[in-house]
Amino acid sequence: MKKKWLLLSAIFTIATVLAGCENPLMVLDPKGPNAKTLSDTIIMSIIVMCGILFVVYVLYAYMLIKYRASRMGEDYEPPHEHGSTKLEIIWTVIPIIIVVFLSVITVQSTSKVESKPVGYENEEPLVIYAASSNWKWHFSYPEEGIETVNYVNLPVDRPVEFRLYSYGPITSFWIPQLAGQKYAMSAHVTKIHMAADVPGSYMGRNSNFNGQGYAQMEFEAQAMTQADYDEWVNDVKTTAPKLTDADYDKLLETDFVGRKSYSSTHLEFNPPPEGEHHGTPNEGTPNTEEDGDKTAPSSEPHTHPNHTE
Repeated sequence: MKKKWLLLSAIFTIATVLAGCENPLMVLDPKGPNAKTLSDTIIMSIIVMCGILFVVYVLYAYMLIKYRASRMGEDYEPPHEHGSTKLEIIWTVIPIIIVVFLSVITVQSTSKVESKPVGYENEEPLVIYAASSNWKWHFSYPEEGIETVNYVNLPVDRPVEFRLYSYGPITSFWIPQLAGQKYAMSAHVTKIHMAADVPGSYMGRNSNFNGQGYAQMEFEAQAMTQADYDEWVNDVKTTAPKLTDADYDKLLETDFVGRKSYSSTHLEFNPPPEGEHHGTPNEGTPNTEEDGDKTAPSSEPHTHPNHTE
């Protein structure tokens, strides 16, 4: 009885704490079409699993009641029951149908989120290069000729194509309310598509554990109207300093920095690993920690493999 009350108290406490959370689970609060596709897929999977559990528990309770032990004599021997071929076929086919159904839903949703967002197929996307280094994110806007660190702004109602790569270990680029996650790695550019339907500030982060600074590798993604976005771009161009090769070297070598803005990008003197530079490692700051952690980047001096004097 005491254990029962302890279990009930624990459940009540957890439910109370969760009910007091101000922010809902972000992946289930989508603000863009690709995130909505992923949210719908997750909810559909949860519904299917709840339905399976309901049927299993109902059958379990039915079997316990119908075939419970009765007060028969010690010499009672239950009759032999022959197996049912029909039932065996049913409980073999049903799991196959469930797996096929969930597989089709997953393949369809994956295909959707790997393409331009629904409703934006004929629009030209805004291309933003997102490069990770320990422990920060660099966002380059080739169309506007500006660059930011640890924050990214994007216009609503326009598709955005992030091109991802890394200076050092593999990271995972993730803005839960706008899209799923995609890995960023050295020597290769990966792409992720998204669009924001609602202006607002959304949390982005590295979702791949890769070393001591992992927890601080967050950034703000702010979706704004096209007019506000154009005004912000113009403000950065007119007030922010230019990003030089030396500044970029120093920036890569610094582990933690705040938000920064520049009126030029690093793409000219340190191009991303795509096109003719595909397969060339972006050797940023490989880390060798005293504790032997090989997953974190080093603070040793680095060179740009694609840099020309």
